[in-house]
Amino acid sequence: MSEEKPKSVLVLGSAALKIGEAGEFDYSGSQAIKALRDDGIRTILVNPNIATIQTSERLADEVYFLPVDPHFVQQVIEKERPEGILLGFGGQTALNCGLELARKGILAAYGIRVLGTPVTAIEDTEDRGLFVQRLNDIGVRVPRSATAQSAGDAMEIAARIGYPVMLRIAYALGGLGSGICAGPEELQRRAKQAFKYASQVLVEEALTGWKEVEYEVVRDRHDNCVTVCNMENFDPLGIHTGESIVVAPSQTLTNEEYHRLRRVAIRVVRHLGIIGECNIQFALDPRSEACRVIEVNARLSRSSALASKATGYPLAYVAAKLAVGYGLPELANAMTGVTQACFEPALDYVVVKMPRWDLKKFSRVSTRIGSGMKSVGEVMAIGRSFEEALQKAIRMVDVGAMGLAGGPERWEGEDVERALTEPTPERIFVLEKALRCGLSIERIHELTHIDRWFLHKVARISRIAEQLREGPDVLDSRDLLLVAKQAGFSDQQIAALCDTDVQAVTDRRARARIVPCVKQIDTLAAEYPARSNYLYLTYHGVEDDCERAKSPSVIVLGSGTYRIGSSVEFDWCCVNAAHALRALGFTTILINHNPETVSTDYNECDALYFEELSLETVLEIYKKEQPVGVIISMGGQTPNNLALDLHAAGVRVLGTSPVSIDQAEDRHKFSRLLDQLGVGQPAWKELTTVDEALAFAKEVGYPVLVRPSYVLSGAAMGVATTDAELLKFVERTSHVSRRYPVVISKFIEHAKELELDGVACEGRLVLTAISEHVENAGVHSGDATLVYPPQRTYLETMRRIKKIG
Repeated sequence: MSEEKPKSVLVLGSAALKIGEAGEFDYSGSQAIKALRDDGIRTILVNPNIATIQTSERLADEVYFLPVDPHFVQQVIEKERPEGILLGFGGQTALNCGLELARKGILAAYGIRVLGTPVTAIEDTEDRGLFVQRLNDIGVRVPRSATAQSAGDAMEIAARIGYPVMLRIAYALGGLGSGICAGPEELQRRAKQAFKYASQVLVEEALTGWKEVEYEVVRDRHDNCVTVCNMENFDPLGIHTGESIVVAPSQTLTNEEYHRLRRVAIRVVRHLGIIGECNIQFALDPRSEACRVIEVNARLSRSSALASKATGYPLAYVAAKLAVGYGLPELANAMTGVTQACFEPALDYVVVKMPRWDLKKFSRVSTRIGSGMKSVGEVMAIGRSFEEALQKAIRMVDVGAMGLAGGPERWEGEDVERALTEPTPERIFVLEKALRCGLSIERIHELTHIDRWFLHKVARISRIAEQLREGPDVLDSRDLLLVAKQAGFSDQQIAALCDTDVQAVTDRRARARIVPCVKQIDTLAAEYPARSNYLYLTYHGVEDDCERAKSPSVIVLGSGTYRIGSSVEFDWCCVNAAHALRALGFTTILINHNPETVSTDYNECDALYFEELSLETVLEIYKKEQPVGVIISMGGQTPNNLALDLHAAGVRVLGTSPVSIDQAEDRHKFSRLLDQLGVGQPAWKELTTVDEALAFAKEVGYPVLVRPSYVLSGAAMGVATTDAELLKFVERTSHVSRRYPVVISKFIEHAKELELDGVACEGRLVLTAISEHVENAGVHSGDATLVYPPQRTYLETMRRIKKIG
């Protein structure tokens, strides 16, 4: 490394999590800080997000909880005087802030070096007009397009190109404001909205039916380039990659197409002068093999986090090293220890990423998905076949516990063709229903433009499901049971299809010796001997790749997919729990399937299972690893919901007993406990019938609060002020809390809300924190403004709260 390293570096974080900019930037920023720290470089972080790992005290040397905004960042620069700055690790927020600092001359005034990709290259990729010019320089084709500075300009350009057109915003993330416009009216509406966010939009030809393919490319300052991962969208162009199922490596490209796109990707990255990591997106015409470059992100992204977890190649870590001057041949592959970072990963498995939406939390919101992101999280599944990985992913998203063949039944008898042409979060289920309704693969392809290869795989899952529907006797066939497990069917799914109980399927599988194997991800497809702690389960195998831990081990269950109400804070909990267990001398084993998290970074624990957080999978891993116990309290509601089932299966749950967890989660048991302890609470009653609910409301008077058990972030909870509202809330809770009681209670209006957080040992509180809500009770704590310590609460009230606690 000939270039002198900076002594101190300013790292810009992504600030608050938002749709399109979430936990993946905590992951990339944390890896960047680790890379700099390993080189003895002092790190200064600006990020006001308290829930992130990177703002914990053990990573950066200095953490400023300030807005990622030029005004505040300049003050940090004035105080800290860093020699370098990293712009590419905090998403669009950090990138836009860094560009503004450069344009205002602030970076130059303080002599700060932009590390990695130069500002000019970032501007070339972010400014749509410059981007098109730069690619034209080297003869790389992009969609026919032009930039507009007003809605009128956009209309003129669209008339020239011809409808339909795609509208995109410059300097935006997650496809903000973008979309396909079929005619002038829609374009005018979208353009007016777009100019609220940016001063420039791009109007381009709509490449309907083309495939979308992504490459993650790494380049060093010596012009060495590697393509770390290529990914293919299940959905065609027009649905944002964050809204689409994504498959890695690509499954439907020919060898010639794969290498042609790879060559173009490397040529573009070299021409733009990118240093570090970038993502390049292609449109590929399946009919003519023509291709267009859609976009280049000269920064870390959600796709790069996915690529890191899909391959095991630490993209953000390597990008940070390259930014301070290293070359790819100088960097070792930290996972294998036997190869360099200039080796392109080889995969002997299939990865499927699936988005998670929470649209049901909003009233009157459109369920249509398109080129603007609406998804709030994602999962990643690993398998030895596409079917195995796809069905795992569907269960991980936590909307289809039965996998693909057990999806929503409401498409039966409805207009399936319309449902296929108007994509929603449930389109994958509609595909399977369409096949069962007799639509041909060719017709479905015409309606959706989804590649026939994917449709044939969905059809195979559907055929296996039909065989299983013949009844419990089909389980006598070991061959069918093995085929079903290799196609990703869970025991619960098989039991439902066969009309039997789950235990019968599990027992039959055990007698037939059909058990999953543990396989490693080592970036080498087992071409070299490598020690890897990055693991997954598959039914395509005959032996495990590794032995269980020798020293006493503890399993920590992660949070699963991000959703509204369950986000990066549980990642923080899991990572800190793993570190605490390591300090106590335990081998740490983590189970999670969220590619955006720091907890699924291979070096945060001794063994990482990128797997489902289901009873079946946790029990299989528990049998193989034989740990001291399992910690479920760090991952939020998803692990908590497994507490009683794990307890019943003989698993040792560490910490609070599952029986006590049930007392807190079961609304009826909890309210009864408060009565037994003499703790005051509003009048309440377990809701068993609608008539009882109406009678209770009449007795205590409206408003009343309807609360289901075992739910997250107040899901399906509601304050009813009339009989009609009460009936609506009761119906809603019946869908989310079928196994557990629903309680109705008197809602106290104009009440102050306070909350106590505590740490307890054997029933004694050893640490407490009381916070006060600015808003009155009735606003969920996740939506409320909190003040700590309380400013308007009497000391006696706080003493009473601690005593009750």
